[in-house]
Amino acid sequence: MALDKKIILALAEHLENAELQARDVTMVTADHPGMDWDDAYDVQDEIKRRKEARGHKTVGLKAGLTSFAKMKQMGVETPVFGFVSDYMARPDGGEIKLSELIHPKVEAEICIVTKAPLHGPGCNIAAVMAATDFVLPAVEIIDSRYRDFKFDLKSVIADNTSSSRFVIGGRSRELADLDLRTLGVVLEINGQIQSMAAGAAVLGNPLAAVAMMANHLGQRGQHIPAGTFVMTGGVTEAILVKAGDNVSVRFQDLGSVSMRFV
Repeated sequence: MALDKKIILALAEHLENAELQARDVTMVTADHPGMDWDDAYDVQDEIKRRKEARGHKTVGLKAGLTSFAKMKQMGVETPVFGFVSDYMARPDGGEIKLSELIHPKVEAEICIVTKAPLHGPGCNIAAVMAATDFVLPAVEIIDSRYRDFKFDLKSVIADNTSSSRFVIGGRSRELADLDLRTLGVVLEINGQIQSMAAGAAVLGNPLAAVAMMANHLGQRGQHIPAGTFVMTGGVTEAILVKAGDNVSVRFQDLGSVSMRFV
């Protein structure tokens, strides 16, 4: 840990205010070049603590930069992990207000809910399969707080991996009924196909992202509890949206998820 507690607390307040006020900021490592990976996750944990202290519930965990498309887009090779809060959820088919966001992008996500806890280190895909209750589709709306999308990976982690909104839709299915690696996804905006992908775009298997998350949390003395909603990372690349856009994502065997940006 390179940064002292006072700086961690100040950065958490700074970044959370940027999120809540839809105000862009410069990447935090520009002012704190000595920030290490633990510092970045400490800032994120403090943002979570601030939200929970105000009565918000943490309703899920998320992996980011897990698809090969996203890694290439962002020029990175390491997944990152974050969380989502109750107020970030929006209904399937509902409206999302652009006035509450900075420069949002949408990406399709294959999600699971756990029925048993997952602990690292040593968590693997087989353990995740055994702990998975069901699978369901979602769309995540990411909204980096960094001006002109200029950031590095530590800044992304500190900013809770750009979490802002998410929409769950479609229908849940048993994992045994699906092959997540070949599960196809089509993302459309205003009726035009913008991206097509399969689940294997997420680290070869979306469940690999969950295992990596459990192992990461294990290093921090944490774990994935039973009953946790986990977004495994964008299957498609993240696509910028604007006012008036209707987004619809079709998932093979899982139905569709849609929303409108206003």
